[in-house]
Amino acid sequence: METQVQTQVAARSSKSSLRIWASTGASALVAGLVIAGAVGYGPATAAKAPAPAALPAVGVSAPLQRNLESRLAFLGQYSAVNKVELRAQVGGTLTAIQFKDGAIVRKGDVLFTIDPEPYQIKLAQAQAQLAAANARLELANRQLARAQTLKATDAGSAENVEQRLADKLAAQASVDGAQAQMHDARFDLDHTRIVAPFTGRIGDHQVSVGNLVAGSRGATSPTTLLGTLVSLDPIYLDFDMSEADYAGYVRSRGARTSEDKVAVAQGDSPDFGLEGTLDFVDNALDRSSGTIHARAVVPNTGLQLTPGGFARVRLATSKAQPTLLVPDASVLPDQSDHIVLTVGQDGTVAPKRVEIGELRGGLRVIRAGLAATDSVVVDGIPRAHPGAKVTPQPAAVAYAGDAAEPVQVSQK
Repeated sequence: METQVQTQVAARSSKSSLRIWASTGASALVAGLVIAGAVGYGPATAAKAPAPAALPAVGVSAPLQRNLESRLAFLGQYSAVNKVELRAQVGGTLTAIQFKDGAIVRKGDVLFTIDPEPYQIKLAQAQAQLAAANARLELANRQLARAQTLKATDAGSAENVEQRLADKLAAQASVDGAQAQMHDARFDLDHTRIVAPFTGRIGDHQVSVGNLVAGSRGATSPTTLLGTLVSLDPIYLDFDMSEADYAGYVRSRGARTSEDKVAVAQGDSPDFGLEGTLDFVDNALDRSSGTIHARAVVPNTGLQLTPGGFARVRLATSKAQPTLLVPDASVLPDQSDHIVLTVGQDGTVAPKRVEIGELRGGLRVIRAGLAATDSVVVDGIPRAHPGAKVTPQPAAVAYAGDAAEPVQVSQK
C-alpha cells in the first residue's frame, strides 16, 4: 500500500514538471520570435519605404512665327485652250495621212489629203467658162463701140446703142458668174488638203487611206471625223472653289486691279515651281455642288503639260503677315472645335481652344487662341492631361518649307 502511494506521487510530480517545461519553452519561443522580428525586419522595412512618384516628362515649344500670306489650295485639271475636230469640207477618197499619231504639228502643216482630181476637173471647167464669158464680153464691147460711132454720124439708131449696151452688161455678168464658179472650184480643190489650224498635238487618225470621206462646208450634213488637235502652249488649269473659299477670295481681292498669280505643282512633284495667271472666275455658283468654276492660264513652253492631267494650284489671298505655327499632331479635336495643350510656369497642363488654318511647311497655322509666348506640348501628348502636373522639357519644332504642303481639295 505504501508503495502504490509513492508511485502515484512520483507520477503526479513528473506530469507537473512536463507542464512547466512546455509552458516555459513556449514563452521562450514567442520571446525569441519577437526579438528576431525586432532585430531582423525592423530596420529593413524602414529602408524600403516607397519614394514619391516622378512627374511625367513632356516636350514643349513656343509656337513658330513666320511672315506668311493667306492662301487657298485646290486640285485642278489641265484643259486645252484650243481644241478642234478635224473634218473635211469636201468629200472624196482619202489618199494620204501626213503625220505620225500623237506628234506635235505646226500651224499650216498638211495632215490629210483627199483625192483632188475631181476638183481639178471642176476647176478646169470653171476656167473654160470664164474664158468664154470674157470672149463674149470683149465682143459686146466692140459692138457697143461701133453702134455708138454709127449713132454719132446719124448712121445708127439710139435703139441699136441701147441694145449693144445691154449685151455688154449681160456679158459682164457672165464673166462675174464664171469667176465665182472658178473661185468655188478652187476653194474645193484647196480643201482637199486638210491643214493644221494651229500648233499643237494631234491624236490618232480615225480614218485610214482609201476610205471615202464625207464632207460638208457648213456641216449641214453628216461629215467624217478624221482626227483631233489640241493646243498646248499656253494651257488652261481648271479648278472649283467652294462658296466659303470664293467669299474669302472676294473679300481679300478688294479693289485690286492687277492680275492674280497662282503657283502650280505637278501631281508627282512637291514643288510649286510653275506660275500662272488667274484669268477667269465664273459668274454663278453651281447649285448642285456649291462651288464656282475658276481657270488659270499656265505657260507650257516645254510642252510637258498635257490636257486632262491633274495639278495642284495655290492662290494667295492676302499679303504676308506674322503667323503662328505648331505641329499638326499638337492640335487635338474637341467636338467641332480644336484645342492645344499648354504648360504653365508651375508645370500644370492647361488646354487652349484655337482657330486653325491650313498646313504650311508641315505645321498647322493657328489663326486665333494662342500667344507667341505659350509653351505648347509637342511631344508626349498622351502623358499630358488637363490639370495634371508635368515636367516640361525643351523640344525642337522645324518649318519644312512650302515643298511639304499637302493640297486641300474643294469637294463637290
